[in-house]
Amino acid sequence: MNKILVFFLFFTCFCELFAQDVHWSQFTENQLYLSPANSGNFEGTTRLSAQYRDQWRSVTKPFQSFSFNFDKRLEKNENFGLGLSFLNDVTGDGKFKTIEVNAMPSYTKLLKKDSSQSIRSGVQIGFNHRQFTFPNFYFDEQYNGISYDPNSPITENLITDKKNNLTLGAGLVYEFRSKKKSTHKFGFSAYNLNQANQGFYGQKVKRDPRILFFTIHQLKLGKKSVLIPSFLFQLQGTYRELIVGSQIKYTLKNESKNYKAIYGGLFLRNKDAIYLNMGLNLNKLQFGLSYDINISSLKPASAGKGGFEISLIYIFSKFKAKQIQHRICPEFI
Repeated sequence: MNKILVFFLFFTCFCELFAQDVHWSQFTENQLYLSPANSGNFEGTTRLSAQYRDQWRSVTKPFQSFSFNFDKRLEKNENFGLGLSFLNDVTGDGKFKTIEVNAMPSYTKLLKKDSSQSIRSGVQIGFNHRQFTFPNFYFDEQYNGISYDPNSPITENLITDKKNNLTLGAGLVYEFRSKKKSTHKFGFSAYNLNQANQGFYGQKVKRDPRILFFTIHQLKLGKKSVLIPSFLFQLQGTYRELIVGSQIKYTLKNESKNYKAIYGGLFLRNKDAIYLNMGLNLNKLQFGLSYDINISSLKPASAGKGGFEISLIYIFSKFKAKQIQHRICPEFI
């Protein structure tokens, strides 16, 4: 009876989240997920980042998400940035798959000449594909009263098992740097603004807009330590997510072409999970690892096992030689 109850709770949660967007624990490492306005906002010329998440393996077939992002500043005008993102997400027994490709141009407006304050805007224009494997599902009418018979006919009338849609979004990010060399970011984003139809049975089922707010702060504690408190809140239909937590970063070496740092932190996803993360910086490469400890009503089935997540970031930099203006001395000197 307990197993039936747990299955019912899990199936209810799955149905509720069936139409929701993917979420990440290491949201500070996935800047284009937070806002299209973040494209091109980093110290360097080109940034590559990837993230992989494996969740609920202890309960059912794992929910697996993979994202890859590319963004850069334009060389002719560094106020403009361009980002490209790719997402592949597969969930559940039916292998419900979401593939999304987005372009994210951005523009930065300096509010002060010393670059201590700026506001960035960005838009997201993309393509969304969703599909699932219908024969993999189980239905009540396939239960004959004694056992499950996969050969029993079903009366479900499915119009299609694939959907293609356009997706639109936009975002704003405000950033300022204090005299103590601390930075503060405040962002707002809105996704799925066109509310595309994602119904598989013929009726129109709108994809709910996803509204996201976030703040990320880097507070100098000394010459080598930085405290990074972060906050994220997003809503989509009846779904709500609130994440609060902090990381601390410690610099091991800060020499030319030899930068090393480690970081770690603790976060709470309200009514869902507590998760730990840690990472390493080696020059232009950053590696992060996190693990979710489940504390939701699914805990009897999950035994507290949520999922792990890996992130990789690499930033390319181009050396710019200083242009020295030579003056020609007069002949009489």
